[in-house]
Amino acid sequence: MLVGGFGTRLRPLTLTTPKQMLPVAGRPMIEDVLGHLRAHGVDEVVLSLGYRPDAFIDAYPDAICAGVRLVYAVEPSPLDTAGAIAFAAREAGIDERFLVVNGDVLTELDVTALVAFHAAAGAEGTIALTKVDDPSQFGVVPTDADGRVLAFVEKPPRDEAPTDLINAGYYVLEPSVLERVPAGRKVNIERETFPAMVADRCLYARADPAYWLDVGTPERLLQASLDVLTGVRSGGPLDGVLVCGHAIVEAGASVTRSVIGDGGHVAAGAVVEDSVLLPGAGVEAGAVVRRSIVGASALVRASSSVLELTVLGDCVETAPGDTLVGVRVPDPDAAA
Repeated sequence: MLVGGFGTRLRPLTLTTPKQMLPVAGRPMIEDVLGHLRAHGVDEVVLSLGYRPDAFIDAYPDAICAGVRLVYAVEPSPLDTAGAIAFAAREAGIDERFLVVNGDVLTELDVTALVAFHAAAGAEGTIALTKVDDPSQFGVVPTDADGRVLAFVEKPPRDEAPTDLINAGYYVLEPSVLERVPAGRKVNIERETFPAMVADRCLYARADPAYWLDVGTPERLLQASLDVLTGVRSGGPLDGVLVCGHAIVEAGASVTRSVIGDGGHVAAGAVVEDSVLLPGAGVEAGAVVRRSIVGASALVRASSSVLELTVLGDCVETAPGDTLVGVRVPDPDAAA
């Protein structure tokens, strides 16, 4: 599982926290991903770590998460996607067929069917595909009638994309793929490894209509929780509100379609709609939080408004009566 990225598009939330440790519907994203894999019989996962490996190791010191055994492989320097996969596989001594999973993808795709398709095709590698409205931000994967990949087109212009089926970030690979990845340098799987496999006619792909979300931006991180709260994904609360752990929502507060993280506090007279409050966040009386994310231990002061995909970083406090619309605090570029 690839979890080593810096999560720059999610700043300021990822300035100190890897994105896979950010909560979705009240629990770290990585637990959602691993729980899905466990449901398909996966019992051991190698985490390819880079940015803040301590966050994962400290959170799961017994190397167990969602019922899955963890192996930690920490890159000495960033090696890009294929480089990270090969490094982690070699560190763990993998010498048999294995799965690769992007740790920031939430999905209900049928992993068991993907592996079975791979085996039946006699493929060296198989990519899970998902359909999107705008493929221009993803790797587009046209195939023939048998599922053999014909090309791998990285982020084509929308009107030039040969298909609306994209790389879903789940792969089944034979150990021979590792021999295609030189050790000790950056290697990108989409731009180098997969095109070489296309040329050798050994790369296949399978489309799956299941739920899929690449959680790489604040908008999609918010959507991930809202999809649970509104029933797009199963397992959410019946009333569309999730109050976690020791969070407090006072009588007279209005909370709809929102997650209040453990230790959070929403005061009487506050309004929270379509939003996520991370653990320890607070909203004072008369404040409004709408379609936004409030970071851990941040505080929305009295009579202030946080609106339209505003993201408050950890421990940020608004000024009383302030109005923030579609901004990030602190500014991620300045913070970087």
